[in-house]
Amino acid sequence: MSKVDHVGIAVNALSESVPLYEALLGRPPSGREVVESEGVRVAFFGEGAGRVELIEPTAPDTPVGRFIERRGPGLHHVCVVVDDLDVALAGAADRGAEPLPPGIRVGAGGRRVAFLHPRSTGGVLLEMVEAEPDPRAESP
Repeated sequence: MSKVDHVGIAVNALSESVPLYEALLGRPPSGREVVESEGVRVAFFGEGAGRVELIEPTAPDTPVGRFIERRGPGLHHVCVVVDDLDVALAGAADRGAEPLPPGIRVGAGGRRVAFLHPRSTGGVLLEMVEAEPDPRAESP
């Protein structure tokens, strides 16, 4: 783990939450997208490490939809950057963390991600995202 990539906040509707966060943060979202594999629409605020991600479920029977039904809107997950997702996920499992099925998948921005169950991480849903290649690095 090298740094916090973003903090995910579950919301009922981006149409209601984006204007609030625009006012609070003093800027519009830096990006929006639909992540079909997770059943969410997202809006990111900021660039690089430490972003805020607002997450709206596309249906009530999605993981985020069920989260909101049980707990209401609010902090959903913390995402950390890892150099090698395969190695980090295996290491976390070896240390007793419980990866959520289906394991590694494609998340926002087309990046490889995996989640660890909150019951194995002290009550926090932990997302791991693989670091993006450094564009300044030379190709072999």
